[in-house]
Amino acid sequence: MKRILFVAILLLFSFVLHAETPKNKTLKSGSVSGLIIDKNTNEALPYVNIVIRDAAHQILTGGITNDKGEFSINKIAGGKNIIEIQYIGYKPFVRELEFTLKNSTYKLGTVRLEEDAEVLNEVVVRAELSTVTQKIDRKVINVGKDLTAAGATASEVLDNVQSVSVDNQTGAVSLRGNENVRILVDGKPTNISAAQLLQQIPSSSIKSVELITNPSAKYNPEGMSGIINIVLNKNANIGFNGNVNLGVTRGVETRGNGSLGLNYKTGKVNFFLNFGANGGKRNNYGEVLRPGFNEQKFEFDSDNSSKLLKVGADIYLNEKNTLSFYTTQNVYDGTTDGTTRIFRDKVLDIESLMRSESENSSGTYNFNYKLDFEKKGHSLEFETTYSQSDSPEDAVYSQKPNHTDPAFNYSDNITNEYTNTLLNLDYTNPLSDNSKLEMGLELRINNTDNVRNTTQHDFRGLKPTSAFEYDRNIYSGYVNFNHKINNFSMQLGARLEQYEVEGHFKQGSENARYTDSRFTIYPSMFFTFTPSEKNQFQLSYSRRVDRPSIRKVNPIREWSSPLVSSYGNPDLKPQFTNSFEINYTKNLDNGSVTLGTFYRRVIDNISQMIMKDPQNEEKIELMYYNTDNNDRYGLELSARYRFYKWWSVNASSDLYLQKVSGVSDGQYIEVDNKAFNVRVSNSFNATKKLKFQLFAMYRGGGRTLQFDMDPRWKISTGASYTVLKGKGRLSFRVNDIFKGMKSGFDSEVPYKQNGEFHWESRTAHLGFSYRFGSGKNKAKKRKHRDSRETQGGGGFM
Repeated sequence: MKRILFVAILLLFSFVLHAETPKNKTLKSGSVSGLIIDKNTNEALPYVNIVIRDAAHQILTGGITNDKGEFSINKIAGGKNIIEIQYIGYKPFVRELEFTLKNSTYKLGTVRLEEDAEVLNEVVVRAELSTVTQKIDRKVINVGKDLTAAGATASEVLDNVQSVSVDNQTGAVSLRGNENVRILVDGKPTNISAAQLLQQIPSSSIKSVELITNPSAKYNPEGMSGIINIVLNKNANIGFNGNVNLGVTRGVETRGNGSLGLNYKTGKVNFFLNFGANGGKRNNYGEVLRPGFNEQKFEFDSDNSSKLLKVGADIYLNEKNTLSFYTTQNVYDGTTDGTTRIFRDKVLDIESLMRSESENSSGTYNFNYKLDFEKKGHSLEFETTYSQSDSPEDAVYSQKPNHTDPAFNYSDNITNEYTNTLLNLDYTNPLSDNSKLEMGLELRINNTDNVRNTTQHDFRGLKPTSAFEYDRNIYSGYVNFNHKINNFSMQLGARLEQYEVEGHFKQGSENARYTDSRFTIYPSMFFTFTPSEKNQFQLSYSRRVDRPSIRKVNPIREWSSPLVSSYGNPDLKPQFTNSFEINYTKNLDNGSVTLGTFYRRVIDNISQMIMKDPQNEEKIELMYYNTDNNDRYGLELSARYRFYKWWSVNASSDLYLQKVSGVSDGQYIEVDNKAFNVRVSNSFNATKKLKFQLFAMYRGGGRTLQFDMDPRWKISTGASYTVLKGKGRLSFRVNDIFKGMKSGFDSEVPYKQNGEFHWESRTAHLGFSYRFGSGKNKAKKRKHRDSRETQGGGGFM
């Protein structure tokens, strides 16, 4: 009886044990460990990525090796699983493991990874030739490979980019000779002026610059000459990796810069962080001679610091649902001391002093959700972005020798607050293998508040207090249809926008309002013909708009310098542009060549009016108004070519022709503006560790309504040396060796004058960068949230 009872209890216990051994218990007990080394050198490989997949190839878990090449992964689900060991430059290691109660622990021992020569060669070629990439609707410039951009700001980086020019005095950016260009960061608008924004972003935080000269209907239509998108670093490598950059730049003054990038991606979550900072002093000076009137001499010393943080995460809920969010925070502090001296008959008459202290704190918050349906490419994506900026400024002005007169001594206290809300809903549906439908809705809400308190009434007519509120709402939707027939593809699209704006300006007892309400359709067309893998032709058309800025419609007079004041025109209308482009790309065995030409028809052209001040002929006044339509033309040529394994070249040239019209002293005048620019960048690989770069640029002089500009040119060089087993890099550059970058001009309007301005263009930079972690790991393919790229010419909003 006891024996029967014992057997019964044993059978019952076995049954219960079997019944209560769910998959969760196996999940907690499964583990795998091992050591990973290089097959040829027998050196341990740190931060190698290990991925555990189930039988359906979905990622379950994973890990990375430590500094000694060791790894251990626990809590692996039971059943048949696949272990993948991935490391770029090496052949992958793949093995099937079955975790059961009997075999819950696997010790792989030493795993020897073998280098993959084909992959290594491909990586080297792409790295060297990826400085400029021509895509269907944009050029992508990878500044990370540009040694002459090390330690610079975004302003200096853009000044080296083909088709782009930056005014080093005002900070104004022009694309193809036109300042009506839209600046975006990570595909999103900012609340900061372009001049201030570009000084705040360090080059070490920039991944690439995208030039979009003829955007499709999916894009915001603002920016007559196109869009410049600055893409900030955001790593996507599997595992843990990071990089640090430090540098110092010396010109007349000394400046420092640094950045830290961190990324951790395992399983279904990717965390990323990038922090960049720069700061230091700068010196600028110049002079303007007006024969028979006066000679003006200017000098400005500034001390600025900027910190930029981008942090966020991508969460892959499953194969169909992805959540992403990030925030960008920017803090800027700047102090400028300026002196303006006015001489008459070589005797100092007026010495005007200015000290300005400004701050800017801005934040951008972005949330994105994407749903992928069963059909490949069929998706729905929602994105919202909110940004705010607060930038107060305190300025003190005084003049000598009249400093005892209170009319010449006053201060300004300025507050600026901006908010921007952006909501996007995008839908993509591949109707067939050769056609695709894209649709979307967008809402943009912009609010601006400005208050200026001036302590003094003075000879410039400034009032004690001025303020304005400027609110703008834009409701829009777009549709794009893409279709491909053999070697021919096309995209037809249209964007519909309802534009509402209201501005309220106050100055003392004066009040003024500015309102505008318009419904507009913006069509776009892209036609691409690819007769072979090495030849591509593209014809495109788009309609764009340049809406008047606050400065151009604000009727309150503003003082720019002791001899210049300006005011806006509330009756100003937006100007529209019909833009046509033809591009041809020839892919060569060792590079490519792109030839393009464009034509723009500008309607209701916004022009500048220059007048002598009726109260003082020595001074001038500026305002804006709409003139007749005008035409603009351009021709561009760019090439990249590897002559030898150790020498590759990126080169570009462009020619722009346009008429500039306006009014001066009551007379309507037209000026023919021609601008010719050339850029050549040479990269030399002296050894596997030592690289050199030689950059040369010539920017031809152009004409504006008021000035004939002198040409500028510069030659820069840089070198880098790889240290610490390829993880570190020392870099050195000298910018504008012969000091050819200076702004000289002559003018006959509204009176004869000439001048020249200088800045710290010749600088030397010494930098160090270090990469750690699994920076070489192969990353899971990510959605293009930052650039919002689509086939056939789509892009971010």
